[in-house]
Amino acid sequence: MKELQRMLDSIEFIERNLSSNLHMDEIASVACMSKFHFQRMFHMLTGYTLNAYIRNRRITVATQELINSKARVIDVALKYGYETPESFTKAFRRIHGVSPINARKNVHPLKAYPKLSFQIQLKGDVEMDYRMVKKDAFEVVGKSIRTTIIGGENHQKIPAFWDESNANGFTNELAKSCGSLGILGICMDFDKQQENVTYLICTEKNMDQVPSDWEIRKIPAATWAVFPVYGAMPEAMQKTWERIFSEWFPSTGYEHAGGPEMEVYSTDDDPYSEDHYSEVWVPIK
Repeated sequence: MKELQRMLDSIEFIERNLSSNLHMDEIASVACMSKFHFQRMFHMLTGYTLNAYIRNRRITVATQELINSKARVIDVALKYGYETPESFTKAFRRIHGVSPINARKNVHPLKAYPKLSFQIQLKGDVEMDYRMVKKDAFEVVGKSIRTTIIGGENHQKIPAFWDESNANGFTNELAKSCGSLGILGICMDFDKQQENVTYLICTEKNMDQVPSDWEIRKIPAATWAVFPVYGAMPEAMQKTWERIFSEWFPSTGYEHAGGPEMEVYSTDDDPYSEDHYSEVWVPIK
């Protein structure tokens, strides 16, 4: 429950500073997380990106101040981070469908985005199976793309990367020499700003000659929480990731160790079958 309380602390921090310059580093530090893992946890718990939540809360609070006071539009706009009255009016109209001036006349219904509060919801699945595995460092070989979690870009680019790799025969080549884990999808190389990530489709290295257009990467030793995934890709995998961040981490007290994350795929059955088995490996501490 400690991580859940930290998320609540971060929400309170945001609320206290809606009229100030909010920096991602500061918000994440309140929750004792890296920027990358905080943003992922936040999105998994709420369905919003952090930036979208802050924008919605600012426009909600600004709206209340505007209609319940005699403050000028320009003063409210500047107070809540808008550089000009025009940019504030544009954002205001996008949310409410009416200008700030007309909103003051109380002739149009307005929208409000309330402050978030978190609680663990099991969403119909009472149990969540997992096991712990300690594994020494090992090397993998494969190909990668670079993507970002901003705006959910990773949720589009990674499935597209799999589709491309299946279509051009790359995953078939990996399957010919894959190790005991099977074919892997690994998230790694979080940048200093913790917004970009490398996604590597690969397998354990067990060959002497690696094709020139493949990469060789080292996965550090770690203790892994391993979660079984049953069902067709990519929906079953995405649902498991959501439950890990929204249920398992908040309820167990474990923390993400900050290293690479792995998706482990069997080569023995159809990944689009409802009977397909795969796993998620998350480094924990």
